[in-house]
Amino acid sequence: PRFLAMASDSGDGHATLKRCLGVLRDARNDSEQFAALLLVTKAVRAGEVDAKTRRQIFDAIGFTFPTRLLISRQPPAGCPPHTFRALGLTLLACFCTDPELAGHSQILNKIPTFNDILLSPCDPDSTSMVDDVYQCLSAVLATARGPRELVTKGTVSALCQAYLNGGHGSDRALTLLVGLLAITEAKCWQRDTPQLLAVLSKLSGDFLNAEDMTKFELCEVLPHFIPLSPALTEDSQGSECLCRLYKGLADVLGSKLSQSQRDPALKLAASLVQACGAEWIPAGSAGSKFLALLVNLACVEVRLTLEEPGPMETEGKKEVVTACYVLMEMGIQECLREENPLLEDVQKMQLMRIMEEAFGAVIFYLREVKQEELQDPFIFASVRILGAWMAEETSSLKQEICELLPFLVDYARKLFKEGSPAVSLPKAELVSTKGSALPQDALRFLLPGFCHLTAEDRPRDILISEGAPALLCEYFLQQWEVLTSKSTAPAPLTSTEMSLQTLCGIFLNLVVTAPDLVRLDKTFSSLMDVLLNALPLLLPQKHHLVLAANVATLGLMMARILAGSAALQGKKSAKEFFGAAICFLSQAHTAQADPSSDGLALAVSPTYLSAWDDIQELWFLGMQALAGCIPLFPWLPHAILQAQWLQGLSQLLSRVAPSSVDFELVTAFQAVLVELARASEQCRDVILSHHGTEWASLYGMAALEQCLAEQ
Repeated sequence: PRFLAMASDSGDGHATLKRCLGVLRDARNDSEQFAALLLVTKAVRAGEVDAKTRRQIFDAIGFTFPTRLLISRQPPAGCPPHTFRALGLTLLACFCTDPELAGHSQILNKIPTFNDILLSPCDPDSTSMVDDVYQCLSAVLATARGPRELVTKGTVSALCQAYLNGGHGSDRALTLLVGLLAITEAKCWQRDTPQLLAVLSKLSGDFLNAEDMTKFELCEVLPHFIPLSPALTEDSQGSECLCRLYKGLADVLGSKLSQSQRDPALKLAASLVQACGAEWIPAGSAGSKFLALLVNLACVEVRLTLEEPGPMETEGKKEVVTACYVLMEMGIQECLREENPLLEDVQKMQLMRIMEEAFGAVIFYLREVKQEELQDPFIFASVRILGAWMAEETSSLKQEICELLPFLVDYARKLFKEGSPAVSLPKAELVSTKGSALPQDALRFLLPGFCHLTAEDRPRDILISEGAPALLCEYFLQQWEVLTSKSTAPAPLTSTEMSLQTLCGIFLNLVVTAPDLVRLDKTFSSLMDVLLNALPLLLPQKHHLVLAANVATLGLMMARILAGSAALQGKKSAKEFFGAAICFLSQAHTAQADPSSDGLALAVSPTYLSAWDDIQELWFLGMQALAGCIPLFPWLPHAILQAQWLQGLSQLLSRVAPSSVDFELVTAFQAVLVELARASEQCRDVILSHHGTEWASLYGMAALEQCLAEQ
């Protein structure tokens, strides 16, 4: 009777709730507790519970009683079968509005129960249970441990099925999936690829078929379901999704659109490019026109936004422009693509002109950047895309880029000094500028452009005057530490290794064009020390052969300039470096059977063959540099003899057919042989003892013949 009195009490709801809490604490049996709970949950559902009262409810009953309700299968007489479960879920949903309780293990271990309820048939009487489950899951997602627990306990699959079933609350299932994918995309796709593909299939179908504003709303949702994993291009269902998305986007972007309609479409296209490159765009006339349209629209958007005199007002505008940067980068790559190009030559020329204008706008924008704005991730995205242009297009905008170089060096230095620039950037580095953690590695994206620029007088002088060589040397040291801290197992070429190779190219340009800088700047002495120690470590690891070739050649070139430095005068590290360099140069060629005759022909060694296109020029430059080092280091001829290279080379040249050795190779071998014969009587004797005079004549090595004939 006292519960009925409280239930019919028309007075203050809070007072009634307070009396119920007292009953909950003092209940003599389950019936009394259950009756009080009915009133508590009634108040909870009516939204009459503030944070203080919610805590009082939890203190009164804890997790034990809701847990008992969830597993109970005996409802009160005359009540629906799910009565107890519904009560338990309402209480848990109430508790979950407290972030501390939402992350409690007692909530997390009920995730499988939440999943089961989502997948159970939902009749009109049980919609409140589904609502409570979504409230619990949303609260769990917002906690630190929640996303990982949801993925491992199967919630992704349950949400996918709930969305596909289209039942009560399916829109909330989609919202939760978007939230989960934003936090743990890789793990979600790793565990639940088929289910997520099914959702993407439905979304892409809806996108293609929609004839109203739903089409543009889906443009906002779809990027969350486009993974960086190969699921889309390697799966037939994924390929069908890409086909529908292409057709839908072609339909959208080929129409007259407002700004609010075009922006999400460009962002969706950018997501597809980041995930699949241009693979989702079909070959042929329609595909090439669509690609050209995409890049054209992106360039127009960039110009309209960045050429305006005032600052960009909204973060949303920056997100659109960063998406356009992705499309422009694809445009650069497709304009340079020679094998199976999507674009015709005329289209390429038109796009390059359009992109040049857009990059002029990017440069204009960066020149206006103030010091206090440097932490803005959008500045990073703008520098990154300009780096992509500078890496490939060296003739246009040269004046403007030269004027911007002081800013680029200063910006890259600031980011490098402030943090850890070797960290790989996530998928969202361009498409989203929200929550991007600076500092990021701007130098990595500028290096290819700097490599081109250091080969030219004016930009090289600007880079030197701005202190770029010292910065690049520091960066080399840092990247080397990153590389050597990783596993030595063969792996795909990493950005770290690529950066080191490009840095070697920049330093080679400086060695050739600014030898006095290398001689006088102490930075290069520090770099020389690193190179001396690096090559002996790299060379035995054949998967690092291209980097080893760069380090060997750069080290030999610098050794000619720094021969008088303490580091190179007979120290152990110097001798080990030259030993490794001799090994690299000496093992590049071998004799093999000549199919066109019964004899032997000179050929690139099998271990060098796959990388020869990348290291051929470096090998010839290294041979030239070694020849220049021989007169400068008296102990070097003895090291070459100890390595058995001179003996091996003499035997090789006497065995193979002279016609198999091209003129450039003959010149390279002769340069080293002449210097050895001049510097060391012992080397001269070895050459002579291997019939050097005869094969020198056969190969037309006049300088070597003359040297051997001298007493």
